[in-house]
Amino acid sequence: MSQMLSTAPELLRMPTDEDLARLQFTTLLYYLHGTNPDNGLVRDKTEQGAPASIAAIGMALAAIPVVVERGIIIRQFAAKIALRRLEFLLRCPQGPEPDATGYKGFFYHFLDIETGRRVWQSELSTIDSAYLFAGALTVATYFDGQTPEEAEIRRVANALYERADWNWACDRGLTLTHGWRPENGFIPYRWRGYDEGLLLYILGLGSPTCPLPPEAFFAYTETYDWRNIYGRELLYSGPLFTHQLSHMWIDFRGIRDRFMRDHNSDYFENSRHATYVQQEYAIRNPLSFVGYGEHCWGFTASDGPGWVKRNVDGVEREFFDYIARGAPFGPDDGTVSPWVVVASLPFAPEIVIPTVSHFAQMKLGMTRLYGFKPSFNPTYKVEGSDTGWWVSPCHFGIDQGPVVLMTENYRTGLLWSIMRRCRPIVTGLRRAGFAGGWL
Repeated sequence: MSQMLSTAPELLRMPTDEDLARLQFTTLLYYLHGTNPDNGLVRDKTEQGAPASIAAIGMALAAIPVVVERGIIIRQFAAKIALRRLEFLLRCPQGPEPDATGYKGFFYHFLDIETGRRVWQSELSTIDSAYLFAGALTVATYFDGQTPEEAEIRRVANALYERADWNWACDRGLTLTHGWRPENGFIPYRWRGYDEGLLLYILGLGSPTCPLPPEAFFAYTETYDWRNIYGRELLYSGPLFTHQLSHMWIDFRGIRDRFMRDHNSDYFENSRHATYVQQEYAIRNPLSFVGYGEHCWGFTASDGPGWVKRNVDGVEREFFDYIARGAPFGPDDGTVSPWVVVASLPFAPEIVIPTVSHFAQMKLGMTRLYGFKPSFNPTYKVEGSDTGWWVSPCHFGIDQGPVVLMTENYRTGLLWSIMRRCRPIVTGLRRAGFAGGWL
């Protein structure tokens, strides 16, 4: 079925390293084009009037070593870009007021791209703040020179990270909450069970000022869900992005916490299994969505056609807007995300590269500005569209980062090598009980 979707090919051969470099570059342009030059804030998506996303800002910071090492911006100017962004965020107001930028060192999810103040009554987000902190620590570690600007990057980035009150964010419990709002207090959900929160806990444990206790990490892991899926033993989480985002910064190959030692695995190998599970789900295609197959998979948090029901070839189908799709237990509405496949390059290039080749033969923009469209749904027909079916009209800042950073980790291991020298990351891993390998 998936082979029927190949139209107007952009790439009729297997992608080479040069092709991946081109995809990485055009994806990276989002952070150059979508940044307010006055303050360094990065817009959430390409929709007109979109606010800044604190997570996208963190990923843009983490991408700065890539633009330097790839010769896109010289180091001296890249340092100025990083410093302007960090200084602005450090100056932004922190407090309980509903129009502040953050509180207790954490940041609101969405900010006005001009003023840096909270918009949409968005939540003070612990996980999105973690992406910002990880990006700040990336440039603090990478810019290790003695120039005044590089020294100031280290000072400001560390100040930004070290003022976060991790214990406050636990709201008198062991695990971290999802966040807080000034209108009604803490969000009644906690980071428990395996997901992208792995990075969050490592950063909290590594803080030199307000560290989480090691018991917090053990509380996070005690609700892990180890399963056998399609004959593969793995730590389960449905959306593929949850198996990737912590890995943008941390090289988990060969290092193990207590849980992974007990299961004779590591988080890198687990992400490899999760990638294969996604492909196998698409091959089996139990809900008979159009296009799914060996080279058409990738189920994650993504944009979708909308909250609507349609009769498709005699079958009542329910479609979703932005939601965390997953495999093999759903939710699933026929929406596929190319970016999340590319972000699995380090884990399983042997199945990712042929899938990228297939996506390249579809009208999904691989060689165009910002790279692949973030999601598409061939089951949801759209008359008059270039493809004949739904394709996301926007690019999202948090989808671009995984493509750029994980492609770089696949090609050179750059981010991993930088963060091996990052003291808070190393401290956090050790306090979480990780040992072995490069640790």
